[in-house]
Amino acid sequence: MLERVDKMKHNKNGILSAKGFKAAGGHTGVKRSKKDMAILYSQVPAIYAGAFTTNHVKAAPVLWDKNLLTEKSPIQAIVINSGNANAVTGNQGIEDTKTMAKTCAVKLNLNTNQVLICSTGIIGQPLPMEKIVKGIENLVPTLDDNRESGKNAAEAIMTTDTSLKEYGLIGEIDGVEVNMGSMGKGAGMIEPNMATMLGFVLTDVNITREMLQKALSEAVNLTFNMITVDGDTSTNDSVIVLANGMAGNPIIDKEGKAYEKFFNMLFESLKYLATSIVKDGEGATKFLEVNIQGAKSFESGKRIAKSILTSNLVKTAFFGEDANWGRILAAMGYSGESFNINKVYLNLESARGSIGLLKGGVPLGFSEEKAKEILEERDIKVLIKLEEGIEKVTAWGCDLSYDYVKINGDYRT
Repeated sequence: MLERVDKMKHNKNGILSAKGFKAAGGHTGVKRSKKDMAILYSQVPAIYAGAFTTNHVKAAPVLWDKNLLTEKSPIQAIVINSGNANAVTGNQGIEDTKTMAKTCAVKLNLNTNQVLICSTGIIGQPLPMEKIVKGIENLVPTLDDNRESGKNAAEAIMTTDTSLKEYGLIGEIDGVEVNMGSMGKGAGMIEPNMATMLGFVLTDVNITREMLQKALSEAVNLTFNMITVDGDTSTNDSVIVLANGMAGNPIIDKEGKAYEKFFNMLFESLKYLATSIVKDGEGATKFLEVNIQGAKSFESGKRIAKSILTSNLVKTAFFGEDANWGRILAAMGYSGESFNINKVYLNLESARGSIGLLKGGVPLGFSEEKAKEILEERDIKVLIKLEEGIEKVTAWGCDLSYDYVKINGDYRT
């Protein structure tokens, strides 16, 4: 289904690449000095699709957004605060979420159920609502469609992130130019299905609610659900897509070429956000890509790949630039998936070259110096060939460094 990405063009406007959207970002006082609130706004009602954390403990904003998804409410605004997750805050957290939505709705002359809420940050602390309410009231008048406004919004949702995560694409559907902008946050507590991350996609594509949700669910399974940093699943994870139809393309209401083109754009946007999160993993020094060929099914290959990427022994070996292939094989072995060890091929690859470690289950003699050279690169591929089926699977992760412990050891302070 996936086209080559070079059939699309990059849009330098990031989250505000699509027609009819505005954004704002600023400081409200939830954090000491950094930007801590963003608002995204569609000038016309937009259809909405979402994917959320599988953690049994769900933050109040997640419950609010899931309910609006069930109600099939048209959406025009999203309010996002960082620095406080509004999770495990009881009934007060639910009421505070409603207050955030109502405050934004009043300022924009919307219905309360047209406003989504997302929060990220420390769990278990009540929101400083006086600051939050004042922040929303002050931020709404600054909504704009210029590049700086989009950048401010992307910056405002960051927590332990060290870099902005924004992406824009220009595509063509049925002869009509269409656009898609995205932004996200996340660096730690990353192990979907989903992760401690937020992802937002704004598009002017004309598409039905059913096809939008179908595309998002499928794309999330191939992107966000294929990454890991530390194996922890958060309480606030959300990926939200708004489509306002302002591109004017014939409506996408069934599978076909138009749907495939839209899916390709959405996949590329979410893949960019997902891999950017891994590259920005807390304390990460290596970006790891596991490619498995010959898996008996997608789910089987996924379990094997994720088992490798979540192994602390594998992660620390890559941090130490040690080609300890035995740890990789051991992680495959306890994944819960059966495979013929005598038909396993294993290679490591980076910009400095490739080296074979295992062939048909037999260890290969290799140069430790060459292996070290390959592993000194930041981006490293683990290439695995099985002979169990025809499925191909790709997953992404990172190493485990001293800095990860430092960052998370004093996160609250």
